[in-house]
Amino acid sequence: MDRLILGKTGIDVNKNGFGALPIQRTPKKEAVYILQKAFYNGIDYYDTARAYSDSEEKLGAAFEYTRERIIISTKTAATDAEGFWKDLEESLRQLKTDYIDIYQFHNPAFCPKPDDGTGLYEAMLKAKEQGKIRHIGITNHRIAVAKEAIESGLYDTLQFPFSYLSSDEDLSIVAKCKSAGMGFIAMKALSGGLITDSAAAYAYMSRPQFSHVAPIWGIQREHELDEFLSYQDCPPTVDERVMTRIEKDRRELSGEFCRGCGYCMPCPAGIEINNCARMSLMLRRAPEADWLSPEWQAKMKKIEDCLHCNQCMKKCPYGLNTPELLKKNYEDYKTFL
Repeated sequence: MDRLILGKTGIDVNKNGFGALPIQRTPKKEAVYILQKAFYNGIDYYDTARAYSDSEEKLGAAFEYTRERIIISTKTAATDAEGFWKDLEESLRQLKTDYIDIYQFHNPAFCPKPDDGTGLYEAMLKAKEQGKIRHIGITNHRIAVAKEAIESGLYDTLQFPFSYLSSDEDLSIVAKCKSAGMGFIAMKALSGGLITDSAAAYAYMSRPQFSHVAPIWGIQREHELDEFLSYQDCPPTVDERVMTRIEKDRRELSGEFCRGCGYCMPCPAGIEINNCARMSLMLRRAPEADWLSPEWQAKMKKIEDCLHCNQCMKKCPYGLNTPELLKKNYEDYKTFL
């Protein structure tokens, strides 16, 4: 199986990382089974967050007795030092551990630094001195914040969206991290579900220029885990079939589209923006019957209740015109009914 070093952390991990956001939707007994199956098949890096409801609790239940044999990264979305310490202590409790390998600021709108008035970075340093965290990381969806974090030299790792749909500007972030000796953790490696060929995604991540990239595959079900485990023994390569698929997806998904990150939520009108604003793509990339159920028809109809408050636009890290996307997706959706 492929392995890599996470930059200057010196941490050696399996190239198959486990993104533990989706297991918050999996019953605890099943989630623990999936996590332990991943571990016993060689996956040793797990990424979660305080914001992922009971994801940390499930990791704690799965790995209480094998903690020293895995790497865990988690995140805080705190905006001040008080919130930082509250999140950290709760994460330690839920994960049933006394340290976190990589503790990350969770998609902040700015790059936390010493003396910026928030006390956040100072809290990170103190937590590291106390042995509660081992490395300092940051996650983001914004190019400007990602660049600033790399250039600051303050962070050991950056977690950033990266897939074969990424732009040239995104690719520059990946290269900058390599030059800076900074670990690069790839979230959204399947572009929030829009990439449906996991073998093509895995093969792309395995290219030599991405030898330093640690993808964390979002896994919710056992059959999803089995797909990625199979690639450890029979790794797919970027052959003619894979390149044809990548080029086809790039053509279909070029331009502005919702990545489903959810940072626009919650919506004051109760619209499930992170799925409704990309419904046209999902209808064409997954069995359409799944999206045409009475439940989804009701969710899409809520777009009619849009308040046009533009809160979603202000919060979108990609600068999308979300109300316009909702409108277009709703009109398209109605043609399928």
